[in-house]
Amino acid sequence: MNNEIAKLEPTLLWENFYALTQIPRPSKKEKKAADHVVAFGKKLGLETIVDRIGNVIIKKPATKGMEDRKTIVLQGHVDMVPQKNSDKIHDFEKDPIQTYIENGWVKANGTTLGADNGIGVAAAMAVLQDTNLQHGPIEALFTIDEETGMTGAFGLEAGLLDADILLNLDSEDEGELYVGCAGGSNANITFKYDEVKADAGSVAFKLSLTGLKGGHSGMDIVLGRGNANKLIFRLLKEVISTYGVRLSTINGGSLRNAIPREAFAIVTVPTNNVIAFTEAVEEFASIYQNELAATEPHLKLQAEKCDMPATVMDELSQDDLVNAIQACPNGVIRMSDTMAGLVETSLNLAIVKSEGGETKAMCLIRSSVDTAKEDVESTLDSIFRLAGANIHFNGQYPGWKPNPDSEILTVMKDVYHKKFGKVPKVKGIHAGLECGILGAVYPKWDMISFGPTIRFPHSPDEKVNIESVEKFWHYLTETLKAVPKK
Repeated sequence: MNNEIAKLEPTLLWENFYALTQIPRPSKKEKKAADHVVAFGKKLGLETIVDRIGNVIIKKPATKGMEDRKTIVLQGHVDMVPQKNSDKIHDFEKDPIQTYIENGWVKANGTTLGADNGIGVAAAMAVLQDTNLQHGPIEALFTIDEETGMTGAFGLEAGLLDADILLNLDSEDEGELYVGCAGGSNANITFKYDEVKADAGSVAFKLSLTGLKGGHSGMDIVLGRGNANKLIFRLLKEVISTYGVRLSTINGGSLRNAIPREAFAIVTVPTNNVIAFTEAVEEFASIYQNELAATEPHLKLQAEKCDMPATVMDELSQDDLVNAIQACPNGVIRMSDTMAGLVETSLNLAIVKSEGGETKAMCLIRSSVDTAKEDVESTLDSIFRLAGANIHFNGQYPGWKPNPDSEILTVMKDVYHKKFGKVPKVKGIHAGLECGILGAVYPKWDMISFGPTIRFPHSPDEKVNIESVEKFWHYLTETLKAVPKK
């Protein structure tokens, strides 16, 4: 785990990516990475701008003979999702990412890698840096806080950029061109509860559900992976109703856009039901391992005795919470009618955490159909209001509607065919690319999203395929040569 990735080809791209791995840049704490990009642009002697929200814009003039080409924006986000395995000691605000190479992939040791979207950012930096490329006018846009609210995209102002075409470098399948994406909405749910004294005659247990793969709550939602919050509440409903178990605290999930991999609960069990309770936990572990054998081979569910908590939730609030979470939809809700294999609408029950008389839950709704997204919002509103919770929605962002007459799409299909001997796939993506938001500010932009092959983003299993990065780079640079005239 050293700088061996900086020696890969293309050298400039990998050197820039390695530098990014050494800079802590979790969402909302990515200023050091943005400052690094600013210093990079200024060192190259290029016009470098920081807008009012913190996005960085670097402009590079056309190479000789290419001045009449349309201006291209190369766009990526500098922040990354901070996820780690529970046994990994890592501070995302202080520690560098430890990378290594295995079987043709770059991976990280127990944490997210940050290839989403570090590879895209590194590619744009390499274009700015490389003096041997042919291209028209370039504007590189490095946005902030994409992963937790698309703050940079929402804050971008009209008039800062002169481009005609946006190349978003934030997709994760080489050989595929994305021409549309899902919109999204956050559901924020709050339950109040009274803290009542725990029965001293009970026995306390810590329930742990671990070993799930997690992943991107958009692109990986179709894979049928387990959701730690749903699984632990399914168990809680059974043991509460059958064995008189009381819930003290719950802690499941950590990010709205990641499928929750782990969930933990502190419960108390009447002494005379301890054996039956532990047997029930073992039975549910077997049930889950059987149901999810193909997708979650490392799933673990266990109950371990722990210190007695001072308080538990009052019984009525506990039951309302458990029933509402059990009733909450999760996963794929509808597949697209117009694009085979594409999820249209989904829901990720991302976070459920309790502390000090309050339980907060968060869901991320995604849909390429605005009215379908609104229908899911209405469903959640009904479920949680019936359970006595407060619910509100925020962070709504638009989808990106495909443009069948896209000039840059025609160009890029032709370039790929000439370079690699086949036609790239044209697809939509069930994820919240910044294109929809940016396109609302610059409605005349012709937009495409593409990138190398990245697997399991938003999880500690994240990895990027080395060969695909090289293909992505050559495709990008050939595209820049072929950009149409103004």
